[in-house]
Amino acid sequence: MSLPHSQSRYELVKQDTGYSLERRDGVPIKAPDAREVVVKVRATSLNRRDIMVLRGAYPVGGRETLVPLSDGAGEVVAIGSDVTRWRIGDRVAALFFQNWMQGRPSATTGSSALGGALDGMLAEYVTLPEDGLVDFPSHLSFEEAATLPCAGLTAWRGLVTQGQMQSGDHVLLQGTGGVSIFGLQFAQAAGAKAIVTSSSDAKLERARQLGAAATLNYRQQPEWAEPVRALTGGVGVHHVLEVGGAGTLKKSLAALAAGGHIAIIGGLAGFGGDIPAASLIGRAARISGIFVGSKADFMQMNAFISEYRIRPVVDRVFNFDEADSAYVFMDSGSHFGKIVIRH
Repeated sequence: MSLPHSQSRYELVKQDTGYSLERRDGVPIKAPDAREVVVKVRATSLNRRDIMVLRGAYPVGGRETLVPLSDGAGEVVAIGSDVTRWRIGDRVAALFFQNWMQGRPSATTGSSALGGALDGMLAEYVTLPEDGLVDFPSHLSFEEAATLPCAGLTAWRGLVTQGQMQSGDHVLLQGTGGVSIFGLQFAQAAGAKAIVTSSSDAKLERARQLGAAATLNYRQQPEWAEPVRALTGGVGVHHVLEVGGAGTLKKSLAALAAGGHIAIIGGLAGFGGDIPAASLIGRAARISGIFVGSKADFMQMNAFISEYRIRPVVDRVFNFDEADSAYVFMDSGSHFGKIVIRH
């Protein structure tokens, strides 16, 4: 297949405060170097991080322009002369961190993030290193696969890689955004018992339909730590996907079981505060900062998704020329699961 001469893509353009999202047509497509692959992007998905980047509240190295979005899936349409891993027509998803292959992140991992330090996926074509891609489960559509690189992998690393979730564990999931809903699906498949919080009774009903063992409306019960413990028979939860940060961390710790693990994946209510050392020691608990995951994590997650035939929950799909509307919908916080842009 011969590549077209140009493409359309979106760019974030620096303003006095934050960025504006602007479409660019007639942009040249970069031909692949020896170890690079050109992917025709079929779908991308949004994360809370993308709203932060748009507002200038997320470090992107002072870039004046940036192609946004870390998450995307598509098909290989051209390969470099030395590429051995991929063939034309392969279905692939991009890694959030292009250089984090396995084990611990390095000091340079952050500089390889798509849609941040590097141009991202909101384009018709992207050219990436062959190691910066993975294949994805065959039962998933491009739209479903586009939800995996950030939200799916963050939930997986928090609960499985770092948390070592086991059958019978109690898992606390805050809210019904992309990471939390992936956490619910992973917990349900693994035989763990998920407790989901939200301010929306309608969303909590949807969570129960997906297999949540219990739900709690935090607007009706703002001091939810003891009610959550009661839902576990007084044992406490073994895992927390913590999205609130300073606003909810103390409550999460109060709801935690002995030997439990809190995976901090966000700070919707801000960061900061004192480290509760006594409580951590008294519960023999662990707190981990989770920033997505490695290629090895991604491949293990994909194997699990394939085994249990998990299908990511996509709330709404926008067309490529509706990208600005997708951002508005993401910013509203009214979604359940993931928001996808079809290219």
